[in-house]
Amino acid sequence: MSIGAEVPRDRAKRLLLGRGRYVDDISLPRMLHLAFVRSPYAHARIEAVDCTDARALDGVVAVLTAAEIADAVASWRAEHKLFPAMAAPEQFALARDIVRWQGEAVAVVVADSRAVAEDGAELVAVTWHELVAVTDAKKALEREAPVLHDDMDSNLAFTTEVASGNTKAAFEKADHVVEEHFRFHRHSGVSLEPRGIIAEFEPSENRLTVHQSHQTPHQQQDLYARLLSLPEHKVRVICPDVGGAFGLKHHLMADELVACVAAKLLARPVKFIADRLESFLADIHCRDHEVTARMAFSPSGEILAVEVDDLFNAGAYGQYPRTSIAEGNQITRLTGAPYRHEHYTANLRMAFLNKSILGHIRSVGHPIACAVAERLVDMGAAKLGLDPIEVRRANYLHGDDFPRTSVGGVEFEYLSLRGCLDKALTMIDVPGFREEQANLRAKGIYRGLGVGTFVELTAIGPEYYGQGGQHISAQETCLLRLEASGDVRCYTGATDQGQGIDTGIQQVVSDTLGVPLAAIEVISGDSALCPVGGGSWGSRGAALAGEAALRAANTLRRNILSIAAGLLQKDVAALNIEDGTVVEAGISHMTVAEVARIGHFQPYAIPDGIPADLTVVERYATKDRLFLAGNGVQIATVEVDVDTGIVTPLRHLVVHDCGRILNPLLVREQVRGGVVQGIGSALYEELRYDDDGHLLTGSFADYLVPMAGEMPDIEVAHLENPTATSELGAKGAGEAGTAGAVSAILNAVNDAIAPLEATIAEVPVTPPRLLKALGQI
Repeated sequence: MSIGAEVPRDRAKRLLLGRGRYVDDISLPRMLHLAFVRSPYAHARIEAVDCTDARALDGVVAVLTAAEIADAVASWRAEHKLFPAMAAPEQFALARDIVRWQGEAVAVVVADSRAVAEDGAELVAVTWHELVAVTDAKKALEREAPVLHDDMDSNLAFTTEVASGNTKAAFEKADHVVEEHFRFHRHSGVSLEPRGIIAEFEPSENRLTVHQSHQTPHQQQDLYARLLSLPEHKVRVICPDVGGAFGLKHHLMADELVACVAAKLLARPVKFIADRLESFLADIHCRDHEVTARMAFSPSGEILAVEVDDLFNAGAYGQYPRTSIAEGNQITRLTGAPYRHEHYTANLRMAFLNKSILGHIRSVGHPIACAVAERLVDMGAAKLGLDPIEVRRANYLHGDDFPRTSVGGVEFEYLSLRGCLDKALTMIDVPGFREEQANLRAKGIYRGLGVGTFVELTAIGPEYYGQGGQHISAQETCLLRLEASGDVRCYTGATDQGQGIDTGIQQVVSDTLGVPLAAIEVISGDSALCPVGGGSWGSRGAALAGEAALRAANTLRRNILSIAAGLLQKDVAALNIEDGTVVEAGISHMTVAEVARIGHFQPYAIPDGIPADLTVVERYATKDRLFLAGNGVQIATVEVDVDTGIVTPLRHLVVHDCGRILNPLLVREQVRGGVVQGIGSALYEELRYDDDGHLLTGSFADYLVPMAGEMPDIEVAHLENPTATSELGAKGAGEAGTAGAVSAILNAVNDAIAPLEATIAEVPVTPPRLLKALGQI
């Protein structure tokens, strides 16, 4: 049989040992599928798990419980050294004695198909002893409340205070104070593609290969190696194009870890795809905060002080490896961040509850911090009889205020707040809207306009996780390889979940090298092939991976020109690369492909002392900077049907400053997508539980997401103020739309119902809640 010849069908399952030689009766391992036995209770003791009937089912390969996998996988704790007082109870891949949230897995059935696995899961008999569930943070922190974890004295997971100035005195002296109690309900990321994993273990090599719908391949490689006691170089995680992630796919998920355990124990490939019910139950959740806040004003509308109290309804555990603290931390650090005031106090209490784990979803904490401050600004302006837009303008940080460390302890290089507002006001005729608004109110039609000013913390630096003790890379590395053909392979540690960072990096390399875009191939999402990087999360792709690519492209360009100068006996400073050709003053001398061919196959032709590496690696890691701060303004208009409580978004404007923009189209669509998610949070999306911790919104029939027909036109404009901390000058952009949308919608709704002397401070603003605020139910 010649090489490349088709294998006969009757020999398809034989093992080819050499040319023409086969060994019969050797079958390749077939894919196995998982179905989990999940707790129907939010809090219960596991008295017994009987797997007898499930194991007897035809097609079931194994049924695993905590006991069967105890020696195969380690437990973990969600610790963060920057928050040493934060509780971090021990977590297990499968629940051992007690389940602490509905949907927590207690066993897994491994079978030849998903259908058989699900049938087997139905046959697993678990004897439960239901315990009292704690589902509300206020009740969880009461002295007599049941304590979730045996190694804790209460359900208080963490408490902290951020303070600057003398807030108490400022409020006592203030002429005007406004106060509001806010409720932000729980929701999730709801990616188009659910979580999924295929794990394969090769015992002879002690090697685990994982294909996963995930954002951070190198993080997962590290976690799987440590938790499964494997050498890290024997673990490979491949994250191909991902159908949406939004933060819910950059954590360790216990069920995905179990898939790896099963593959290792059974030496068979294992596949798990979460169905939608599992997604709603077991995916990482977000928000779920109860905030009481107040703001002090002078008679002229100057903001004097801000006070915030955040009660954080966390899940049953901290999310691993990043912990769940970031949402509360961002709220306490960012509330009122756009404004110039010196007196600030923010308190945070984080409580463990019998609900799914809460972690980091797009724009962590930002929508809440923004909505709280922006609502208070509107309330203060109304109390003083001032224009809320002008109150914002007068209080914005600007000009000589920068660089600045905010009262929340965040460093701001520069914020273009007034510029964004001025640009936004050219896009909408506010006086015209007010005139139309008044005319429509006379006809019983209620429309409102809301403004939301936001600060977006992007591209987190290595200090946060590095000093926190997490194995999470906040640096980026890029490897460029000039092939003999003149084409370029670009290997990056970033990953693409549809945001287009591969395209952005491709543009950076193409523009810097001076070669056509089509000559660049970007390879990402593979922990074995790609250099170490953090993946994509926290609006970091362009700012960090883009900068690493720029540096690598500059190095490769210098080497190409140095080789060409040596071959041509020209001054390297006089040469340039244009459209894949080395030129001097517009005169073409040789192509990049010719330089590559000589560099690869005739290196002896290159004069000594000339840097001739055609494979280069460059790394970028920031120093002494925790975040890059972007900013922007959103303006929303809505119509409120006061008879039904339905809110209809009419128009939405965003002006955003994310530094230098690599691809305007991609950035605009990122912002639009973020706005849609923000509107979903403001009006539709909610994971509702009953008092016993049972999820009531476990399907798209109950959990509403925004649809295209319900969305307004979303108009996006940008200012560009590049950061001076990098050559590229890019900041993050991926979370801007989500950060400000809730505040703009909430303020617009309140503006619409203001003549009815009604207000609302609870999101999502559902029809029943709005009708209740209007006094109709």
